[in-house]
Amino acid sequence: MLFLKTVTVRAADKIILHAISHIFEKGKIYAIMGPNGSGKSTLVQTIIGNSIYTLDSKSSMTFNKKKLNGQSPDKRAKMGIGITFQSPLAMQGISVFQLLRLALKDMDVLELYEKIEKIAKELKIKKELIDRPLNEGASGGERKKLEVLQMALLNPSIIFFDEIDTGVDIDSLKTIFTFLKKYKKNKTFVFITHYSKIFAYLKPDEVLVMKEGRLVKKGGKELIEEIERKGYEAF
Repeated sequence: MLFLKTVTVRAADKIILHAISHIFEKGKIYAIMGPNGSGKSTLVQTIIGNSIYTLDSKSSMTFNKKKLNGQSPDKRAKMGIGITFQSPLAMQGISVFQLLRLALKDMDVLELYEKIEKIAKELKIKKELIDRPLNEGASGGERKKLEVLQMALLNPSIIFFDEIDTGVDIDSLKTIFTFLKKYKKNKTFVFITHYSKIFAYLKPDEVLVMKEGRLVKKGGKELIEEIERKGYEAF
């Protein structure tokens, strides 16, 4: 369980998130929605420990009853917090297999490669993308699939999907969500987006609406329909 209590965040001495409180429960699916610049990605970057954001001294973040305040991004990842990025970068000189080998040192090499091949097949990832430097020559959809593959093997208990549909064609999006439905089990999924189309594939248990750095409304999936009808100006 991830517990945010009055999370106020500064960047360059300017407050950009205002007293956000919420509990993300185990096994649930969440949507964080809002227009561009509403603070969605900033909130996630704060949770994973991006050092450009400063957490107010009165703010508190705990994950499975352990304090996140002051913990490094690496430590938070080891605690079970994962993220797929909006624009995954290419990495020269290291393949997805080599990257996962570094992260999963206790796993047998052959077992790891077999698991990568199995998940890659389910996600319809070309074999050459597994062997070449990470994301080199990969399309937007292929990069997102490779991120999902990494999350499936790293196995965090909560995953933030930051704009997972950006640069992804409809067929790739269907493939990704078909896999996520199967993979989810007891994990917590948090989708950050300003479009509602992805929720045709996976329905959220709770929707959070952000605007101008504030959490302005919470509710069920009916909020998505309200956003589609009225836009974010209604909040």
